[in-house]
Amino acid sequence: MYNQFFVTRDSEIRFFTILAIGLSFLFAISFLLGIEAKTRDASKPTQSASTHFPEVVLQAKSAYVYDARTQTVLYALNENTRIPLASLTKIMSALVASELSPAYGTVKVSREALVVEGDSGLRPGEKWSLKNILDFSLVSSSNDGIRAVALSLGALRSADASDTEIVGDFVRTMNAKAAELDLKNTYFWNETGLDESEYKGGAYGTSKDMTTLLEYIIQYHPELFEATREVETTITSLDNYKHVAKNTNHLVGEIPGLLASKTGFTSTAGGNLIFAFDPELGRPIIITILGSTVEGRFEDAKKLVNATLDYLNNQ
Repeated sequence: MYNQFFVTRDSEIRFFTILAIGLSFLFAISFLLGIEAKTRDASKPTQSASTHFPEVVLQAKSAYVYDARTQTVLYALNENTRIPLASLTKIMSALVASELSPAYGTVKVSREALVVEGDSGLRPGEKWSLKNILDFSLVSSSNDGIRAVALSLGALRSADASDTEIVGDFVRTMNAKAAELDLKNTYFWNETGLDESEYKGGAYGTSKDMTTLLEYIIQYHPELFEATREVETTITSLDNYKHVAKNTNHLVGEIPGLLASKTGFTSTAGGNLIFAFDPELGRPIIITILGSTVEGRFEDAKKLVNATLDYLNNQ
């Protein structure tokens, strides 16, 4: 009887020991899988999406390098982190305006448009073609130019709308377009990108979303950003006033095969920069830099352009 008792007891001990080991093993696997999932969800600092892309150290909080022809992500740094967009907002403003009105449509610069921060030399009552004022506003990052566009094209069906309602309608159209393009982490509070307050930006988005937006424009509206390839351009309004637009992108003359570019800076956003270039025939590369500094965005851009060229040469 004693022997049978000990045999039974030993069997129970072995059973519970094996059970405990098994449960511990399953718990360990579950824990490790949880860590792996979290790691995938969080963007790693200076993470190269392509294992062959050269390592770079940036000042930016977020960056993205995308090969539009092969639809390959070459480099990603916190690409899904929402950051104030500053004047990159004007990319969506220009796109929406171009879809609301033909290029030859007329935009009148009202006194209300000139109240916005920044003086671009526009005259009250001056008339422009939509194409020319968009060219001027994108190259020089003109806030009053974009505000004039919003006031001319917003709430077209409501003749008695106030200026605030007109601009609000235009911004709602911008957000509707963002939803249409599946820019899930992008939202616009105004049409210029100017900070709403000391702590609140005028728009928020991610480097991945901004890349998607510029890719769409290059594919369907390539003419929209042609003027941003120039270091400086002179544009004449319909009233025959000449305006010189100096490009806010200091690297325009240094980027090979530049297709489009836009800068942005506010105290909330820091220094932003997005551009597309074609180092080979028919291979657009889009680079987006968010949350850098005024000069750091250009230094970051040089590093990413050089790294991209090295990557392509090694291929």
